[in-house]
Amino acid sequence: MFGDIEGAGFEVLDERFERSFVGHATVERLWTGGRWLEGPAWFAAGRYLLFSDIPNDRIMRYDDTNGVVSIFRAPSDNANGNTVDPQGRLVTCEHRTRRVTRTEHDGSITVIADRFEGKRLNSPNDVVVRSDGTIWFSDPSYGIATDYEGDRAEQEIEGCHVYRTDPATGEVVCVVATMAKPNGLAFSPDETMLYVSDTGATHEKDGPRHIRKFAVEGSSLRELGVFATCTAGLFDGFRVDTAGRVWAAAGDGIHCFDPDGTLIGKIRIPETVANLTFGGPKRNRLFITARQSLYAVFVVANPAAQP
Repeated sequence: MFGDIEGAGFEVLDERFERSFVGHATVERLWTGGRWLEGPAWFAAGRYLLFSDIPNDRIMRYDDTNGVVSIFRAPSDNANGNTVDPQGRLVTCEHRTRRVTRTEHDGSITVIADRFEGKRLNSPNDVVVRSDGTIWFSDPSYGIATDYEGDRAEQEIEGCHVYRTDPATGEVVCVVATMAKPNGLAFSPDETMLYVSDTGATHEKDGPRHIRKFAVEGSSLRELGVFATCTAGLFDGFRVDTAGRVWAAAGDGIHCFDPDGTLIGKIRIPETVANLTFGGPKRNRLFITARQSLYAVFVVANPAAQP
C-alpha cells in the first residue's frame, strides 16, 4: 500500500460536498500494474473486490483482509464491466465473446445474453442487476473496434444500445436506441430511474459526453433528458448512493453530483478513472479503477441497492 499521493484528494465545489467525506481521509493506491482497469465489483461475503484488466485479458482479485492482489480468472475473454446479482454471483460483460455471463457458485459459467434478434451483440460494456433479478447492460462497439480490448470485428447490429434481459426467460429487449456509445449505468435508490452515460465523443467530433436520465416504467424506459455533462474527459462508469448523489468516473478523477444535477465536488485521481464501486465492511469505501492502478478512499456515503 502506498501513502499519500501527489495530485489526489477532495475538491469542494459546493458546501454540500463537505458532508460527503471526513477531512483527514486520503486517497490510497492499492495496486498498480494493469493496462486499463475496469469493472470493480465488491463481494461482501468474502471481503474481496474483483476488477477487470481488459487488455491483459484477466480479472483481478483484491483481498481486503490482507491487501493481496492476485489473478481471479485468466483468460477472461477481455472482461469489462462486472457486478453482483442478489444471489451473490458474478455477472460479467465480455468483449471477446460479445456476451454477458454469470459465474455460478460452483465456478461454471452461464451465458445470459449474446444476441439480439438473432444478431451478435457488439461488445457488452457495463452491467447492473435490478432487485427483481433483471439484468440491464450497455453495448457499445469498443471491444470490436480494434484488437486491443477484444477481437476486431464488424457490427451485426446497427447502432449501440442499452438492453434489458430476464434470465428466467432469456428474452433480450432493447430499452435505449438513441445513444451513440452507451457506457456506464446505474439505478436511483428506489430504482424508478436509470442513469446511462454516453461516451460518443470518442468517435464523433463534438459527440456526447454526458449522463442521461430515464424513468423506469415497467420493463421500458422514458427519456428525461441530460442529467450532467462531463467537463474533464468523458464519464465512464458511475454509482449512485443512498442519498441519490451520482459518483461518476471522469478524466481527472471522480465527479460527485447532487440529485439535482449540480457538480458539488471531485475526488482528484492522478490517472484517468474508468469506474468505481462502494465496498468494505460498512460499504463506505470507494474502490476506484483507473488506467493502470486500483485506488480507494473512505467517504461518508453508502451505495444504493445495486452492487
